Amino acid sequence: MLKLKIDICLKRGIVDPEGKNITKALNLLHFKEVKKVKVAKSIEIFIDEKDKEKAKERAEEMCKKLLTNPIIHDYSIEIEDVYE
Repeated sequence: MLKLKIDICLKRGIVDPEGKNITKALNLLHFKEVKKVKVAKSIEIFIDEKDKEKAKERAEEMCKKLLTNPIIHDYSIEIEDVYE
């Protein structure tokens, strides 16, 4: 079994309204040193596959078909063995 760890973030230049709101809220809570927050998402998927190259191809398909919007998102994929 393999674990796919997919990190998804907004592309450079895309406005992050959630990050802006968190920054504002933290400043209101007297965390004045906080200047910028970027929100990203991490997804872990466990698949029944032994071949890491094949798993990477499948992860790319998942990202393109469902998990990301290629217009606004960048993503990275890490693959690791899971021993049960």
